[in-house]
Amino acid sequence: MKKLTIIAAAVSLTLSGSAFAAGHGQHGVYADFPVTTNYSGSKKTSVSYTGQMARHTLHNSLKKLSSSGDAAKMKAYYGKKDGRAILSPKSKDGFPIKQSSVDEISKGKDLRGKTYKGNVPGWPGNMTGPEVIDFMIDKAAASDGGYDPVNGYNYTQLISKTLMGAVFYNQAVDNYLDEKLEANNKPNDKPYKKGAAYSGKEHVWDEGWGYFGAPAHVLSLDPKTVYNIAKQKKGAFKAADANGDGKVDLVTEMSYAHAYYAAGADKGGKTDYLHTISKAFLDGRKLIASANGKKLTDSQRNQLKSYASVIESNWEKVIAEAAYKYAGSVYGDIKKMTASTDYSESAKLLSKYLKHWGELKGFALSLQMGKSNLGGTATELNNLIGMGPVMYGNTQVTGIDGKGNYIQSKSISMENYMGNMIKVQALLADKFNLKAKPNTIGESLSALNARLKAKETGEND
Repeated sequence: MKKLTIIAAAVSLTLSGSAFAAGHGQHGVYADFPVTTNYSGSKKTSVSYTGQMARHTLHNSLKKLSSSGDAAKMKAYYGKKDGRAILSPKSKDGFPIKQSSVDEISKGKDLRGKTYKGNVPGWPGNMTGPEVIDFMIDKAAASDGGYDPVNGYNYTQLISKTLMGAVFYNQAVDNYLDEKLEANNKPNDKPYKKGAAYSGKEHVWDEGWGYFGAPAHVLSLDPKTVYNIAKQKKGAFKAADANGDGKVDLVTEMSYAHAYYAAGADKGGKTDYLHTISKAFLDGRKLIASANGKKLTDSQRNQLKSYASVIESNWEKVIAEAAYKYAGSVYGDIKKMTASTDYSESAKLLSKYLKHWGELKGFALSLQMGKSNLGGTATELNNLIGMGPVMYGNTQVTGIDGKGNYIQSKSISMENYMGNMIKVQALLADKFNLKAKPNTIGESLSALNARLKAKETGEND
């Protein structure tokens, strides 16, 4: 905490007016790196990631719309490229926001065009990423408030968590921080595009950074504060408003998506994903700036790739930690549901269960949209979680028919599905070497099996 306080003091000295003061990445701020290209315009910095931040507001707004029943409006925020108001984050008491429309941040941006193009075997129908999101949007619109208690889907959570992986995570680790780091792909000695104030590698790196979703001054903030900025807590406003202009800039001062989940994992004190990822991004940007507009040497690119590797592995862990957490929630929900004898509370318990399952499933799908081929781990994860949650009556969605209707089949019991959640947590912890492990299930698989066997014996007696 002492280190963070010192950094925060340094940041406050380097911020002034309505923009970050020139610091070229000093004091832990991702801002104001100099223009190194042969550029004749008025821009004073080569840093640019507004397109990514526009997509964060599109995602947040789509999530808010997912319970509206308006498919056309949802698809406008998913696939349209202009004319959309920001529905979230919006100004609220004690937390004013600078921008009110997506185009104020960046024009011509959508989510669909950046969605993971591969097939998604963990979702019914073996559809591509964009097809899965389109399908979920249509189903959300046809359901009551984006909620389907018959088949077991909370579309607000499914759309949001799946989309975060399919766009932000996939684009960053499997595009900008992957093939675009190669020597002849967006080279550093040429503008990214004609007339740009940034070089190829400068902009490639900035775009990856933008998709992570952290404030530019994140290294001066503790995880709990970054978490509360995303929640728009009044007490976090002053920390968010780094330039002191009285409003939160959605490009440089807000926290979103996986930066928020990294902060959520880190505030438990066992991990440092947020600052590890952010520092690797900042160090990489400093390295690119040090080339001063010249082509990166093989040594420099190798160092850049090592920073990218740190980012990728820790980002993957952030998503795995979130899936781990919600597997624990699903286990706990089923335990309450199967123990309850109060019929009047069954709908409330089911709603909570399906919310947590949607979060678990969305994060599990996201893990499969990164750079790494998870192979057998992905297959096991998909088999354990299934294409839908186990419902009352021990049924589960196993596919869709030719008309897009869900097919439900007999499944294991809800209580046996609890065992699957224990296995999911064990698999994630082992495969991704997790440290935070929030919401760890306190019952072993052998203890659960013994309990279920004793219950079955008792019922037979």
